[in-house]
Amino acid sequence: MSPARSLLEHPGIEAIFVPGRPARTGRFALWEPGRTPATFTDALDVVLPAGDSVRQRTVPVTYVDLIDVLDALVELAPDAPCGASVHGWAVAARSALHLIARGRLLPAVDEDGIDGWRIGPLDPADLEARDGAADALPPTAHATALPGTAPRRVSSPRWLVARFWDAIADAYVRTAAAALVSGQEAFAVRERVALVPARGEVVRSEASVLGMELASATWGGSASVPSWLQSTSSSAEADITVALRLDDAGTHATDPQHAAPVDAAADATTDTDADADSTAVDGTELDIASASTFRAVLEVGSMADRSLVLDAVDLWAAPHAVAERFGANVEDSVLLTLRRGARVWAPVGRLLDEARPSELELTGAEVEDLLGPVATELAGSGIEVKWPAGVLQAVDLKPVVASDSLGADRPAGMSFDTLCELRWDASIDGEQLSPDELALLVQAKRGVVRLRGRWVRADPGKLARLQQRRKVTAGEALAAALSGDLIVDGEEIAAEVQGPLALLGERLRTVSDRGDWKPPASLRAELRPYQRDGAAWLSEMADLGLGGVLADDMGLGKTVQFLALHLARHPGPSGPTLVICPVSVLSNWAREAARFAPGTPVLRYHGTDRSLDDLPPDAIVLTTYGVARREAATLAEHQWGLVAADEAQAIKNPISRTAKALRKIPADARFALTGTPVENRLVDLWALLDWTTPGLLGPLDRFRREIAVPVERDRDPDAAESLARLVRPFLLRRRKSDPDIAPDLPPKTETDRIVPLTTEQVTLYKATVDEVMEQVEHAEGMSRRGLVLKLLTGLKQICNHPAQYLKQDGPIAGRSGKLEAVTELIDTIASEGQSVLVFTQFVAMGHLLKTHLESPGRPVQFLYGATPEAKRQEMVDRFQAGEVPVFVISVKAGGTGLNLTQATHVIHYDRWWNPAVEDQASDRAWRIGQDKPVQVHRMVCEGTVEDRISALLAEKRSIADAVVTSGEGWVSEMGDDDLRLLVALGADADGGMG
Repeated sequence: MSPARSLLEHPGIEAIFVPGRPARTGRFALWEPGRTPATFTDALDVVLPAGDSVRQRTVPVTYVDLIDVLDALVELAPDAPCGASVHGWAVAARSALHLIARGRLLPAVDEDGIDGWRIGPLDPADLEARDGAADALPPTAHATALPGTAPRRVSSPRWLVARFWDAIADAYVRTAAAALVSGQEAFAVRERVALVPARGEVVRSEASVLGMELASATWGGSASVPSWLQSTSSSAEADITVALRLDDAGTHATDPQHAAPVDAAADATTDTDADADSTAVDGTELDIASASTFRAVLEVGSMADRSLVLDAVDLWAAPHAVAERFGANVEDSVLLTLRRGARVWAPVGRLLDEARPSELELTGAEVEDLLGPVATELAGSGIEVKWPAGVLQAVDLKPVVASDSLGADRPAGMSFDTLCELRWDASIDGEQLSPDELALLVQAKRGVVRLRGRWVRADPGKLARLQQRRKVTAGEALAAALSGDLIVDGEEIAAEVQGPLALLGERLRTVSDRGDWKPPASLRAELRPYQRDGAAWLSEMADLGLGGVLADDMGLGKTVQFLALHLARHPGPSGPTLVICPVSVLSNWAREAARFAPGTPVLRYHGTDRSLDDLPPDAIVLTTYGVARREAATLAEHQWGLVAADEAQAIKNPISRTAKALRKIPADARFALTGTPVENRLVDLWALLDWTTPGLLGPLDRFRREIAVPVERDRDPDAAESLARLVRPFLLRRRKSDPDIAPDLPPKTETDRIVPLTTEQVTLYKATVDEVMEQVEHAEGMSRRGLVLKLLTGLKQICNHPAQYLKQDGPIAGRSGKLEAVTELIDTIASEGQSVLVFTQFVAMGHLLKTHLESPGRPVQFLYGATPEAKRQEMVDRFQAGEVPVFVISVKAGGTGLNLTQATHVIHYDRWWNPAVEDQASDRAWRIGQDKPVQVHRMVCEGTVEDRISALLAEKRSIADAVVTSGEGWVSEMGDDDLRLLVALGADADGGMG
């Protein structure tokens, strides 16, 4: 890093630009308020605010050349520690380079006759940007005291930024190419080269008026320098603006209020020009703009006084005092600007034929030119094009979608791929055009026409395309009904939807008003307010024959809300309900249905003996994604009233076999239940909604192009809001942190997660029970108690993982239903950016968990009894810092004495069977300092000893707290018959993970 650059980026450093002659020799005076660095050997008088007044003082400075720090200014980071003045000059420098990149450069000579580059010509937007950069400068950036002023004044920031821009241009572009552009070798070198004699006497303006130095003079003249260069240099001193104001020659040109109003169609176009072309469609006449239909009035404005704007004809006739306010060289400046404009657009050259140019008559073709890029090019040459209000009206086009073909009621399960008719309505200033008038505009094939007594601007090519008959999908039409906009040829246009889809859109906009919905009397649950709202939303969407995504956070009760929906539709015409879920939550659904919807037939379509014969109309059928994938054809033979995909992130890949299979299963309404509607990409959301409401978001490739890429890559807020408006009615998203939910949640939510055994686990479990129970029945005393504990420990290990029981290192995956369920659970937790504690009482299982759960993007650590104290604290610190999202802990080693409030989930991989011990472990996360709800998951293998003891503890918690205080010791006191009932594998545990 250069010394000058390092100094510029020093903390607290301030900078004042000091213009030079020539401009490229400009410098920065660097100073540091409150300090006097030893290297700051120069001095500068500054005037700075001091309380309610200002005070002049001399500060130590050091000077650095602009060219030495220009790169550093342009690359200055927004959080650089330097002062506000340096940041202000950095903004101004970047703006100057943007103009240079756009070719806004002029060769000129200064007061001393020295070559120089200046930034220009500047259009109004450029001037506004320059003034904005100047107005943003703090006093420390332009506080140089002007000598000879009383009271002392400082440099005007606007004047200083203009000089700064010219200095950058003069220093930055001096290359061999500069000589070719200017025609003079001097413009390519940094040395001073006198191109013309120095100016004569310089007349100083009143510095007290503008607070800056200004100069005006006459040229000494030189035949060796091109006249355009002298004119360019001269014009740079005349601060004027030039504009062409378009007026309708057929009306009062200077008074837009006299423009003809929009008449009725029958009165259209009665005042035609004699030399205008005319055409007609079914008797309706239209004039095509031709010669003498418009005039462009030349305007001149003052840069010093923005309110001073005159028509050129008035300026030339104005008194000398008025003309002087535009500068002594105003006429030369106007002519030079017109000369530049003529090179851009030939008709401007006709103004140069006049001694005092004032106005330009335009043909229709020329007016069309000004509606396109020509206007921008003229602005670049210093001529603004103005269109007074009311002179030229645009044809407003609005797409209208008719959905009458859908019928009065949307058929249940209809795809949003159904096509609807698209037509176009055209209007002028709110007045509707007839089809004949629209056809007439297309036939005219001109961009400017006279219709209904006024000039109209239209794009005939676009009108012709829009006249073609088009179709849009019902999904696109519904999106337009919800958002008010329709995307046509990649352009978002305000649209109107008519017919049933318009009514559906209106109903969806009010679907959030669900206060009168009542839970069904057969539901055995007291729904919290947000759960009642969720069930009401599900019911409304099902009644509409639609579907949706219930995207509540884990633990907010999606299952009970969906069960309430099922009960609300039965008895009734709705068919049975199909629930598709991971095998790990199959038992949870069965138990929740038995608990909250007693009496409802529940059928598991899973296992070796699955069948759908004699299916009751109010049944709930539970199956897995694996079965649904393999037997989609069988499931599709039934007309389901509802289909739910639980843990629906399983179908986030729209081209997967599972996602394709689920699309084949018909239903009156489909619902996706998930806590993570978008795991990685917006395509995840598209996949869910394209299953629940096919066609709503359009084809996948278009969704990626028009929505996903603008939102994810470009961070386009408009695209994000457009997507949100469309999906809002179809996606209900609630989080635990929502204000209306958090008060309803207990500090700690506990859930028993019932999981199945694999076939290998079933075989080992049964063999172990048979072998050890035979020994128990022939043993007594301490020997019997030892065998019972051996049996319980073995069964626990089998439930955990066969590899633990068999003392194997692997393989791990696919052998344990509990491990697979925990893996899915942790994947969900991690995808939500949360942290989790996993407790186990077995060190061997802890090592297996760490090995299996760890991945390149997800570190896992394991704390157990052999962990050294220093290492233990390091592990705690890493977890609390969020560096490790999964913390596996031995209950004995970490059940007490740890503060792990980073965790929002606690998983008890195996049960301690002592509620107090489990609570102590759970409280590592839920304790003082925790500010988020904590969810406790207790893993229980279905039909095993874990399942039965879990039920005992849940049913008799008060007794268990008093009696079950010594782990599994109390089990050893059971009689042989009770013990066999406790450990025998239940009939529901049929094994196999489908």
